[in-house]
Amino acid sequence: QRLKAAVHYTVGCLCQDVAEDKDVQFSKQTIAAISEITFRQCGTEGYFLILCRHAKRSTVNTEDVKLLARRSNSLLKYITQKSEELASSNMELKEKKKKSSAAKGGRAAGEQEAAVTESEDSNMA
Repeated sequence: QRLKAAVHYTVGCLCQDVAEDKDVQFSKQTIAAISEITFRQCGTEGYFLILCRHAKRSTVNTEDVKLLARRSNSLLKYITQKSEELASSNMELKEKKKKSSAAKGGRAAGEQEAAVTESEDSNMA
């Protein structure tokens, strides 16, 4: 019951956000229907977690989510788009990290060369 109430509350908040953005109103019956459908969908898709366990994984990945959303073309398209955006963003972050670590590594190598040169100079003197 508490889980169902939490789903209903969350759906109500989302509907309120959409109502403000799109300047529309949702009736209590509409919110209740969306909540019930959402709750049932989550219940029938509970096997999803069992499939991950069966695959001997403890982490749900994007391909699992896409598989789950395949019945709704618009949802699948949205999830795929967001997944690609995240992947692109992650690649950009990795490139920035590589460049910054290479720059730091370059300075460190230059500092080491200077230290070796000073050491050699002092040995010659």
